Amino acid sequence: MTQGMLQKMYTVIDQPVQYHLSLGEQHIPLNGFLGRMIKLTHSGRIECIHCHKVIKKTYSQGYCYPCFTSLAQCDLCILKPHTCHYANGSCREPSWGEQFCFQSHYVYLANSSDLKVGITRATQIPTRWIDQGASQALPIFKTSSRQIAGFIEEAISQHVSDKTNWQKLLKNHASAIDLPLKRDELIIASQPALEDIFKRFGKQSIDYLQHEKTVEISFPVTEYPSKIKSLCLIKTPEISGVLQGIKGQYLILDSGVINIRKYTGYEVSFDT
Repeated sequence: MTQGMLQKMYTVIDQPVQYHLSLGEQHIPLNGFLGRMIKLTHSGRIECIHCHKVIKKTYSQGYCYPCFTSLAQCDLCILKPHTCHYANGSCREPSWGEQFCFQSHYVYLANSSDLKVGITRATQIPTRWIDQGASQALPIFKTSSRQIAGFIEEAISQHVSDKTNWQKLLKNHASAIDLPLKRDELIIASQPALEDIFKRFGKQSIDYLQHEKTVEISFPVTEYPSKIKSLCLIKTPEISGVLQGIKGQYLILDSGVINIRKYTGYEVSFDT
């Protein structure tokens, strides 16, 4: 048995993706447990992932309420980057914003439950795509800041979703998509809004990645569920079942599915 504070699963791009369950400083390779019975047990202890205070519930995947309301990394502009208010002087943590937001970001297309548009830091490729359970991904723009990427994402999202249907994702209903073709169609459809963004920030701040190739990602899944039953460590502190697959940040068991990232900061033991 291994015990520690649960973090989002650590991944390594491979065919298929290699997953590790992270419990504090311990990382348990999970792919080898496919087809075997595993058990996760929540001790009842929860810690904020930032200040490590013992708490009763988490906000925004692992934070206590004071951290959630004070940290820049929990602000609404992280979810909606085009609403960045750094220039207004109202960033919760300007030094953090300078480090996190003013670095290279990519706008991409991905095929997870369906075609979607998203953004990510350069340092999070391909981790971001894996965490979203994308079977295909294609970078289409590189920008000098998170906000610029957010404006481009917002423009393109008028013509394609920027959300993932997690239930459809876990049923593996997404068919292969010609992402370069979709990129070209979406850029034409978004042209007026994109031109406004280029004029506002200057083309030196935005690179159009016309020659990028689609990244194909496969996940370690032996069987997809026909019906989705969501498992909850709060209602059921002990969850067990045969591991049938791992996709995104979900464990697929014969007893149901569990979103590991949702329980970041929970003290959990892993056993077989």
